[in-house]
Amino acid sequence: QVQLVESGGGLVQPGGSLRLSCAASGRIFNINAMGWYRQAPGKERELVASITSSGTTNYADSVKGRFTISFTISRDNAKNTVYLQMNSLKPEDTAVYYCKVLYGSSNRPYWGQGTQVTVSS
Repeated sequence: QVQLVESGGGLVQPGGSLRLSCAASGRIFNINAMGWYRQAPGKERELVASITSSGTTNYADSVKGRFTISFTISRDNAKNTVYLQMNSLKPEDTAVYYCKVLYGSSNRPYWGQGTQVTVSS
């Protein structure tokens, strides 16, 4: 089992920044890709960004143009933690952000409980 604890969400004004963290614990010796998804009210959950164990990053096509500049995913393998630095936030970024990791040879997915990000003046 892998347990994920997310933190860093909150209320921020448009143009502001937040840094989300997701720490993994439990059977953490074989975590492969880590990533962030988000789900806005009434919408499906969507990929924001992912990063492999070797550091290769991927951003969703729908957000790549902006997110490669304003959003950055990173991970600290020693701490088994993945981060999402979000800058220049907009109201449409409001959503619950979920951490996801893929574990083991079968890439079994594990999800965090989600952290609310609200961008509003």
